Amino acid sequence: MTDVAIVGGGPAGLTAALFAAKNGLDATVLDTDGTWMHKAHLFNYPGIGSQDGSVFLETLRDQVDAFGADRQQGVEATAVTETDDGFRVDTDDEAVEASYLVLATGAKRTLAEELGCAFDGDVVDVDVTMETSVEGAYATGAMVRAEEWQAVISAGDGAAAALNVLSKEKGEHYHDFDVPADADEVFGAMADE
Repeated sequence: MTDVAIVGGGPAGLTAALFAAKNGLDATVLDTDGTWMHKAHLFNYPGIGSQDGSVFLETLRDQVDAFGADRQQGVEATAVTETDDGFRVDTDDEAVEASYLVLATGAKRTLAEELGCAFDGDVVDVDVTMETSVEGAYATGAMVRAEEWQAVISAGDGAAAALNVLSKEKGEHYHDFDVPADADEVFGAMADE
């Protein structure tokens, strides 16, 4: 069993995995690699002047991997159900059980429908932390916005979901804020170079 099962490997899913894994939670990402980022070029992502979407994804994947998330590339979630302990995500090969679920499947909302999440029109209804009407299940990015899709917004949604999970797990409001000494501890002296 993992702490957080994340369905989708675009900016929202990978950011949720990054924040969760970086802060000590077991995170499993099921990624079909069908994200729209492969068709994108970033000019408007803060901190990035100009970068191909696929190159951006590789950088984010490397970060997620460095913090120990279980990133399963080429794996599609076929069903999701609630269990007594959280959630079960089925794939063609196996099932992943988790305490929390982050749905980051772009505009594909079928898993949210199957789970019984409330909708507001055509989009999944979430609160400010990206939590759906199903406790412990989060929806991000294009799933929660009608035609307002943006990589940096999706990444923010993934961060909000992960920080809410971390707050629930730690029993207090949690924030992810690092200082230079944290980078030195994690990456060594090369962090400043």
